[in-house]
Amino acid sequence: MKNHLNETTAPNTAVTANENVENVVSMEDIVRAHHVLREVIVRTPLQHDAVLSAKYKCNVYLKREDLQVVRSFKIRGAYNMIRSLSAEELANGIVCASAGNHAQGVAFSCNALGIQGKIYMPSTTPNQKVKQVKRFGGSNVEVVLIGDTFDDASEEAMKACKEQGMTFIHPFDAPKIIAGNGTIAMEVMESLNAPADYVFVTIGGGGLAAGVSTYIKTVSPSTQVIGVEPLGAASMSEALLRQQVVTLQEIDKFVDGAAVKRVGDMPYSICSSKLDDIVKVPEGKACTTILDLYNENAIVVEPAGALPVAALDLYSEQIQGKNVVCIISGGNNDIDRMQEIKERSLMYEGIKHYFMINFPQRSGALREFLQDVLGPGDDITNFEYTKKHNKENGPALVGIELNSKEDYLPLIERMNRKGLQYTELNKDSNLYNILI
Repeated sequence: MKNHLNETTAPNTAVTANENVENVVSMEDIVRAHHVLREVIVRTPLQHDAVLSAKYKCNVYLKREDLQVVRSFKIRGAYNMIRSLSAEELANGIVCASAGNHAQGVAFSCNALGIQGKIYMPSTTPNQKVKQVKRFGGSNVEVVLIGDTFDDASEEAMKACKEQGMTFIHPFDAPKIIAGNGTIAMEVMESLNAPADYVFVTIGGGGLAAGVSTYIKTVSPSTQVIGVEPLGAASMSEALLRQQVVTLQEIDKFVDGAAVKRVGDMPYSICSSKLDDIVKVPEGKACTTILDLYNENAIVVEPAGALPVAALDLYSEQIQGKNVVCIISGGNNDIDRMQEIKERSLMYEGIKHYFMINFPQRSGALREFLQDVLGPGDDITNFEYTKKHNKENGPALVGIELNSKEDYLPLIERMNRKGLQYTELNKDSNLYNILI
């Protein structure tokens, strides 16, 4: 298995997979899940995307799980597992922890089956997802917002589960969950006239990649299954490098649907055997892909759902002339996040830059900056003095949007020639997070 760090670094040395790992989920399990799920899900379309196909010189197909009844794939695993519980377990109710999409799948299942559920979500979950959970679950669910990450919410959910005798519905580390997720691959392979050459699938906790790779490698061993993680929360990549499941100390929570500190034990065992590669996509690259999919394809995806499409750049040479499938895992994107998504995209693309600038304490200094430093295509998008009083005696926060990333070095050269004292905030994440 290869393992790319990001778009600019070379692959790591191959990780030796355990070829003799016990398959906890079989193709038969996935087929049974397919029959169970007919009660509640829609068979989402597998759409040929003309824009992406032309860009990468291949046949790109998008598996549109963003069009699922809860706008993500998570209902597949959740309903399959809950439906398998005994009458006594159903009567006692269920508990789950989720960053959003699993919660919606569980909430929908509770409402459909008429059972009670308690859903723990990180306090950082986008408000849009919280509202959706309450809407899908109605009076059958109670939502508890706690902690900063999925792992925090999961810990609290497990405590409540033990105290109240309810059944825990894990978002990714359970055979029934993985089997339900595998039904996506079943639909994909049945929809294609010829087997896919490549399938790109998001990895958060690993349950989706585990289910998809299990089915595909059974019916089409030659198909390359590529897992895709956010660069700031690549827990599966780290587990494969260390050849054991590990807990990351810090993660970037931006890609909330895939920001998991620790992958599941079952998904790790399956993915280490069945995935052909894992690539890491920078969060800013995912943001650019979100905007491109909306502007060019009129498709609304969440950050986790954008990762497989974003990863195509890493495989642009290998996929030419091939049949390629990207699983769009979800479309629950809060419109309130769009400004942040645009901001992250512009910074990743090298278009947007922030500076703390100490202007000379004399009249006309700002006018000279506009005339002598800014290029013809440069635009000041933010300007704010850092002091409330005696503003001119303190540095100013300046945001500059360039016409192209190639304009960055000329801008820096002009600032240096002018003798300006400045700090580039883009290069200091701590300062950027405090000030922007």
